Amino acid sequence: MLHDLLVAIFVTTAGLTASGIVANLYRLAAGKTDPARAVYLAVMVVAGPSVLLDNAAKARRKKECSHIAFWLAAALTLYWSLAIGLFVVSVALAI
Repeated sequence: MLHDLLVAIFVTTAGLTASGIVANLYRLAAGKTDPARAVYLAVMVVAGPSVLLDNAAKARRKKECSHIAFWLAAALTLYWSLAIGLFVVSVALAI
């Protein structure tokens, strides 16, 4: 059971890492070009967890959201990162 938990944690962190990388690459590229809405939405599918957690943390620091809203956003971020991580790890294993 501990092995399964460690695999789930690894996959979730892999997804959050991939999300952060995509979000930062998009922020670098968005300053130089005017991206179309479809490109923005496609990027946010992968970069969403990182952006969501960043926005929730900023709102929490400014006291603009409650503890419950912050932890709900954090839970959604972890679940979304797990899904992305499963995809990333399965692609890495296939290569």
